[in-house]
Amino acid sequence: KEIKENVLTINGEKYSVNSLSETTKYFVAQIKDLQMQRDRLQFEMDQKLAALDMMTARLGQSMRPEEEEEAIEVKG
Repeated sequence: KEIKENVLTINGEKYSVNSLSETTKYFVAQIKDLQMQRDRLQFEMDQKLAALDMMTARLGQSMRPEEEEEAIEVKG
């Protein structure tokens, strides 16, 4: 069986994970975790922005005369 070596690329240079110091491995783990947190926060922000857009649209609809609002609700 061929065993693939775990390789990490930093600033365009490839490094064997086994050759890294414990301090370097710690920083790599911290960076990976921060990237995952950033991605999760971006995902949540996308949800919040979509909800904000919907609420803003609904606010606009609620400001219309009642008979016009009812017609919109029947369509949508």
